[in-house]
Amino acid sequence: MAELKIQHLLTLSYLLSKGAKYNYVSITTSSLGKSIKKSQQAASKHLLELEQNQFIERIMSGRNISVKITSKGYSEMVKLSAILQKSLDSSPSHVELKGTLVSGMGEGAYYMGLKGYTKQFQSKIGYVPYPGTLNVRLDQKIHQEAIKQFETLDGVKIKSFSDGKRTYGWVKCFTAKLNNSINCELIILERTHHDDSIIELISKSCLRKNAKLKDGSKVSINIPINS
Repeated sequence: MAELKIQHLLTLSYLLSKGAKYNYVSITTSSLGKSIKKSQQAASKHLLELEQNQFIERIMSGRNISVKITSKGYSEMVKLSAILQKSLDSSPSHVELKGTLVSGMGEGAYYMGLKGYTKQFQSKIGYVPYPGTLNVRLDQKIHQEAIKQFETLDGVKIKSFSDGKRTYGWVKCFTAKLNNSINCELIILERTHHDDSIIELISKSCLRKNAKLKDGSKVSINIPINS
């Protein structure tokens, strides 16, 4: 039995959107090609192959083409839809990062202790962070790329503020677990002196002490993603 080929999925999806599950719909190979971003010749080939494998029925009248999806074609689409939905539902709803503990520049304690931040931390994440941040260097490219998505995710927003002399940038907080055991927050800063390979964590208490860490320790950070 012939199986539905990947390159034919867009063609069948287009036909379904036009009502070809129950009706013969009039199409042209040029319009089909534009819709699936293929050439007219490729679209024509798709229709021929789908017909040969009994996924569609075609009626030709001169240059006019009317197409209807067969029960076999529709059944295959339903099976693929179920597989895709199952994969989407079972996909991990978290990001896992791994890296090495490094020393910061000592600025975290100062900035995290500013009243403009501490008041917001207390009201928005429920606590005032321990002075300072835990700095983790993401050694692998896959983790350095994964962290970039948090720039566009919402998180808990600590708004920027001014003390009359200078303006301090916003901070976004994401609930996380350090080494799968210690609650903390990953923070994304509007302004930072670090490059993209360094991430910062905050917590109610000293993460170094609680997790018994020192510079060079290997750590993992698990961040749930709300879909």
